Amino acid sequence: MRQDDLLSIGEVARRSGHATSALRFYEREGLVVGERTPGGQRRYPRSVLRRLAFIRAAQNVGLSLQEIGRALSALPDGRNPTAADWARLSRVWRARLDEQIAGLVALRDGLTTCIGCGCLSLRRCALANPADLAGSSGPGARFLPPALRRDRPGA
Repeated sequence: MRQDDLLSIGEVARRSGHATSALRFYEREGLVVGERTPGGQRRYPRSVLRRLAFIRAAQNVGLSLQEIGRALSALPDGRNPTAADWARLSRVWRARLDEQIAGLVALRDGLTTCIGCGCLSLRRCALANPADLAGSSGPGARFLPPALRRDRPGA
């Protein structure tokens, strides 16, 4: 690759909106690939901008970096995702997103009902946890819809 086809880490950060520390982390994790100049400076191919846009979009829909890494590693020859790749991957994630949306709607509606009821009584509130009974159900916020309680490894 020609040297003038490569971008410095600062230029990639400016153009992608990712911090330079994130770019270094993504490189360590194998999400992006860079080269080193003889002086040790990082340089990235222009195509990394598309890969970073994919990473950002996937994070915005709630995917962990571990999930994103698996998706990127499934691409032939480590190439950037195409529109067809994104369509295929997003079909797989659709059910999960629908579940998350339903969970958020349930949370929103539950909070509105609780705040709007005016009872001001934790004994009668649907979100109350008398005698910490929810603690026996496992860790985390047990009254949240399951989609909103899911552990996010690598997030």
